[in-house]
Amino acid sequence: MRSLLFVPADSERKLDKARKAGADALILDLEDSVAPERKSEARRLAAAFLAEWDTPAPVYVRINGLTTGLADDDLMAVMTARPMGIMLPKAEGGRDVALLAAKLRVHEAENGIEDGATRILPIITETAAAVFSAGTLAGSSERLSALTWGAEDLSAALGARTTRDEAGRYTPVFAMTRAVTLLAASAAQVPAIDTVFPAFRDAEGLARDCAEAERDGFTGKMAIHPAQVPVINAAFTPSQEAIDHARRVVAAFKDAGQTGVASLGGEMIDRPHLLRAERILARARLAGSA
Repeated sequence: MRSLLFVPADSERKLDKARKAGADALILDLEDSVAPERKSEARRLAAAFLAEWDTPAPVYVRINGLTTGLADDDLMAVMTARPMGIMLPKAEGGRDVALLAAKLRVHEAENGIEDGATRILPIITETAAAVFSAGTLAGSSERLSALTWGAEDLSAALGARTTRDEAGRYTPVFAMTRAVTLLAASAAQVPAIDTVFPAFRDAEGLARDCAEAERDGFTGKMAIHPAQVPVINAAFTPSQEAIDHARRVVAAFKDAGQTGVASLGGEMIDRPHLLRAERILARARLAGSA
């Protein structure tokens, strides 16, 4: 998944617009973008949208946090319509993921859904405790599809006035949190998805943010507006140059036989180069460019 587009689930107009946005995945939001008095309507519309969805693109539902008293009602409403997965906000480590997994198992059984079919995509950095417990996510559930992070809720928890400096770069605490997400995803052996870029009219800034995220190991990015989707898709689709080089790396190791090193263009390459090449080709295949 390169692009994951948030859609407020209480807006029929935005839900309809999201159908044509070209995102690799949609996230129907029952949490931050929905006012308390609109939660019930959002659940109803989300379930109806899921029941009518007839394309291969996965649809996740962001429920309200496990401590809000709203999550069970969210799950009750949407699991009847069989979403691909549930996005869990304010996830404080593997314990929360395991708790959600247990809840999903019950809903799957009640709705005739295959056990384990519903994936979990947690937002793992929205509280200080969540950042410290990121290492517990590895092995927490086979339902984990990816990990992602958020800066805005954490900034509110910390009392930070901003998440970025005057040059548009993350301040140290948020840069560290971003790095923790990459490390936690690697430890859990799932993709890392970058957080949203709030300035949705700043296409140049978004492209720069995407390029840096892709460079560092993120495989996709969340979007808050349909206009962001093409920029994100382009940034996280491997270039033809990268694909060609990856193919040459794979071919070099095939020619080298059973060995940990190979030669390419007069330089020695080793197994990490092969692993990176294989990941690039896998991403290219998913994007339809290889």
